[in-house]
Amino acid sequence: MATFVELTDPADPRLADYRDLRDVELRKHLEAEHGLFLAEGEKVVRRAVAGGFTPRSFLMAPRWLEGLADELSGSDAPCYVLPEPLIEELTGFHVHRGALASFERRPLPPVATVLEGARSVLVLEDIVDHTNVGAVFRSGAALGFDAVLLAPRCADPLYRRAIKVGMGAVFTTPWTRLPDWYDALPTLSAAGFTTVALTLADDAVPLEEAVAGLDRVALVLGSEGHGLSPRWEGSADRRAIIPMAAGIDSLNVAAASAVACYVTARR
Repeated sequence: MATFVELTDPADPRLADYRDLRDVELRKHLEAEHGLFLAEGEKVVRRAVAGGFTPRSFLMAPRWLEGLADELSGSDAPCYVLPEPLIEELTGFHVHRGALASFERRPLPPVATVLEGARSVLVLEDIVDHTNVGAVFRSGAALGFDAVLLAPRCADPLYRRAIKVGMGAVFTTPWTRLPDWYDALPTLSAAGFTTVALTLADDAVPLEEAVAGLDRVALVLGSEGHGLSPRWEGSADRRAIIPMAAGIDSLNVAAASAVACYVTARR
């Protein structure tokens, strides 16, 4: 059972995992250095535990202890209990539903392990907004995609905001980072996937046409600003577009991922 520790000082060194959560750059370095990630809210904390991740500690306001009593009874990690105003002072924002937990990260698996048995895969290039990464994971999980591969410069899907937006989809969806950006798509093609890049290229065809009849598909999405790099756009097996009404050329990548996953899942 978790050890309950009531604290009154937000500067207590035992709370280091939870400090300055609004400072994205600081948190990226801290979480990478210490091999941790944070889950926010009762549902997301539960999904992290159910996903087999090991808690380092819990941080909760007194009135939320009962809601996670079963999870706390099954863990030997400490549970730090603070009044909600002090949690807000510590973290830098209002914690929705008063519950946070720090978990141990796992080593990322090889690409071959993530792709084993997969038929539908999302491949993300340089999507740098954590909210968008979380939304893409959620779309993929909801619409039956088997795995997600990320280029080296993509935002961290285990960053707190990405996890929250994705409602913990990162805990159940196999994923990893691609070690070789330049030949990533040809390597996927050699592994038996048809890579379909979402792009406004002149030779792009409607997505429904591009994925029709395919067995193993790798759906490729580019960054929020300029989309896919010329290398990835050119090295994809097929280029596809989501047809738009006159005057609109594209959707936000989060919205595009939902539409694209739906169309591809129905192939």
